[in-house]
Formats: sequence, C-alpha cells, structure tokens
Amino acid sequence: MNEKRISNTELSKLADGLLEAGCIKFGEFTLKSGLESPVYIDLRQIISYPKLLEQVGAAYLPLLKELSFDRIAGLPYAAIPIATAISLQGNYPMIYPRKEAKTYGTKADIEGEYRAGETVVIIDDLATTGGSKFEAIEKLTGAGLLVRDVVVLVDRQSGAKESLEQAGYQLHAVLTISEMMEHWEKTGKVEKAKIEATREFLKN
Repeated sequence: MNEKRISNTELSKLADGLLEAGCIKFGEFTLKSGLESPVYIDLRQIISYPKLLEQVGAAYLPLLKELSFDRIAGLPYAAIPIATAISLQGNYPMIYPRKEAKTYGTKADIEGEYRAGETVVIIDDLATTGGSKFEAIEKLTGAGLLVRDVVVLVDRQSGAKESLEQAGYQLHAVLTISEMMEHWEKTGKVEKAKIEATREFLKN
C-alpha cells in the first residue's frame, strides 16, 4: 500500500528542522536498552520551537486523512504537544492515556471525552521496538476503545512496525531514520562517517 505522505520538499525541510533544533544528535549515547548508539533522537525538544511544532503537526495530516477513526490519542509525554498541534490543524478531538491513574477526583486513566466503541488512532513521536505502544493500546482497549493504527513522526526502524503488525496493528510514519540519513548525506548536512556509523548500528 502506497501511503499518502508529505512531499519530498516538505520531508527535507522537516528533517533539517529536526536536526537544527537538536532533536537528532550524533555522537555516543547510551540508550534505554543499554546499547551504545551513534545517534540519539529526542523529539521532546520540538516544544521549544513553535514553527517546527506546527510543521510537525501538519506533516501527520496526509497519513491521518487516509485512516478512519473518531479521535486521536496522544501518548504521554512527548507526543501530547504533537497530538495537540495535529488536533488544532486537523480538527480532530483528542484524548490521552495517563502514565499513572489519578488517585483523586475522577481517578481517570484516560483524559478527555470518549465513548466505548469509538476508534482511536494512537499518535506518538517515535517508534523503536513498539513496547510503549502496547502499554497504551492495553489502556485504551481496556476502556472499550478500538485501536487499529499507530502514527509516529519518526520510525527508528528497530522492529516496531513488525511487532505491531504481528499483533494486528498498522504503523504509519511521517519519516524513517534511513530517509533522513539519505537526505543529510546528499546535502552534506551530516558528516559521512556519522551517517555510516548510524547505518551500521541500525543494521544490527
């Protein structure tokens, strides 16, 4: 299936914007998994760049227009501002599953208005292995919501697409790490050695 995505020009602008905002860094980093990585993706930085946040929100819209759903569900914490930008530009009602349930008031597990039986699309910033997506899916389906699709800004191409597909969910990504590497290599924005080290790392 050939998905409707942003144009190559927009893709290039977005990749450069993320690089300039320090959302993608090259060097030596220890990942959550304990692995040493030559690249680090931190999309939380986007919130300090309003124009970039607006651009990011708009970049999800072509993918979302192809899907059928009632509301979007932003995952805490990094994707909540992104989902808000999408909600404002696409006029999609939004909810979000809490990381921890409230112990007072409504004791809500999910914030925002929804009805059991509705379909939600999960919005996240990054897809690595897919682990955090399954936690969120469990919370949302536990509340009677239906989940079929997960849309992310960057697919790190580390197995999330495959593990979600095996469980019956579709992963859609605005950008993949290899597309960005290709663009930066062509334009010389990132040193060739850093790109090669990253490609080598992603193969393993």
